[in-house]
Amino acid sequence: MLSKKMTDALNEQVNREMYSAYLYMAMSAHSESKGLKGFANWFMVQYHEEMSHAMKIYHYIHEQGAEVSLKAIAEPSSDFKSVLDMFEKTLAHEQFITKSINDLVDLAMAEKDHATTIFLQWYVTEQIEEEANDHEIIDKLKMIGDSPHGLFMVDSHLASRKFTPPASEG
Repeated sequence: MLSKKMTDALNEQVNREMYSAYLYMAMSAHSESKGLKGFANWFMVQYHEEMSHAMKIYHYIHEQGAEVSLKAIAEPSSDFKSVLDMFEKTLAHEQFITKSINDLVDLAMAEKDHATTIFLQWYVTEQIEEEANDHEIIDKLKMIGDSPHGLFMVDSHLASRKFTPPASEG
């Protein structure tokens, strides 16, 4: 059974994951409007991943006999100077989410909530992957600089990304 404090913290994380999805949808829309369909695809896949992350926590809260409490989702930024700017903002956001997940793990450990500690390990691992992917794309974007050909190549590469729901997605 989840404590009230843990339930509240997990509900906040549902909101953060849904905001993440909303942010990536905004980035997808921006990319689409610039004719960058590969970038739009990458961000839309990211949108679906974040929604699945939110739903995984949503189901966990219910499975633990607690109540899900949905909050308003803040409006995401739509001010992007370039694709590099979008990915730098993506990395900063994922670093914020990593800290949030780490704080949840700390709370679960402090409360000796072993089930939630184990549950959150999936998110810890996921955040390592999220940040590594962002770093890789940022490095490529910095390497190509202002090259339209390079941007075309990265856009084409990102178009191949597909969403695969996690096997344990409630």
